[in-house]
Amino acid sequence: MDRDTIAWDEEIGVIEYIDQTMLPGEVRIVRCGDVERLAQAIRRLEIRGAPALGVAGAYGVALAVHRSTARDLSALQQEASRAADVLAATRPTAVNLAWGADRVLSRVRASTSPEQAQDAAVREAAAIAAEDVDLCRTMGEHGAALLPDTCTVLTHCNAGALACVRWGTALGVIRSAVEAGKQVSVIACETRPLFQGSRITAWELANDGIDVRVIPDSAAAHLMRQGRVDAVVVGADRVTHDAVFNKIGTYMHAVCARHHAIPFYVAAPYSTFDAASSEGDVVIELRSREEIAWCGERQLLPAGIDALNYAFDATPLDLVTALITERGVFHPPVSIEDLNRARQTI
Repeated sequence: MDRDTIAWDEEIGVIEYIDQTMLPGEVRIVRCGDVERLAQAIRRLEIRGAPALGVAGAYGVALAVHRSTARDLSALQQEASRAADVLAATRPTAVNLAWGADRVLSRVRASTSPEQAQDAAVREAAAIAAEDVDLCRTMGEHGAALLPDTCTVLTHCNAGALACVRWGTALGVIRSAVEAGKQVSVIACETRPLFQGSRITAWELANDGIDVRVIPDSAAAHLMRQGRVDAVVVGADRVTHDAVFNKIGTYMHAVCARHHAIPFYVAAPYSTFDAASSEGDVVIELRSREEIAWCGERQLLPAGIDALNYAFDATPLDLVTALITERGVFHPPVSIEDLNRARQTI
């Protein structure tokens, strides 16, 4: 990736992002100057991936403040709060989105004038974006040390540069391992129903010259049984004290990896940790039937047949070999104190 997935255009005061729904056929850059349009982009998965959503939430609040015509500080703060609420409601499972919005909102609330609030909001959002780049690099270095010198890694969905600002979480581990001279091949699950693995992960890795092959999601266990997978590395949308929430299908891979004695690693930044919550507290997003019923213009599901299209699942922490964070590698069982320490601001 030669550009950030999501960024702030200082000249005209808008958010720029890569529309991920268009990949791999087209790299389309969208300029967004409206919070409602940003919320729509998040719902449509034009912007997706937990760290990228955190940055989007941050820039979204900054956008609302920057574009506000309010001259009264209280009115401006109310606009910022409404923007944070709108954005946080778009994706209930990923914790980063609300985290990023709230972090900028706290700067706005601490300001003493509208001008100070506008400046503080943009600065804080930019700081969150810069942090993401740095921590993904650090996380990648920690994770790379866990991989053998020659190995095949299976990954699910997309936890790469396009799910962050640059480098990536799970794919950041792979990129760092390759950068360190390790011979890494990747098996990318296609990740139904929206094919983030085949459309996005394979595109990213191929552009970086990293060996990658795509498989149907249901082929993973077969390849594990054949001894063709040395490790599984995935990202996360939320980590509670007892479970990892990630793209639907992750739990299935974790169960199969445990059965075949294959290490199962989760790469996640501190903003993804939610130590105060348990698995039962988290709402798993249920997405539209249409994502399963249609592939482009081709109908795949008979009319009148419903679908259960869960976007995420929960993997118990006892199936996770290690959590890879920017603060090091944690081996479950992980205490609340460990998770809180990982969540501290760098």
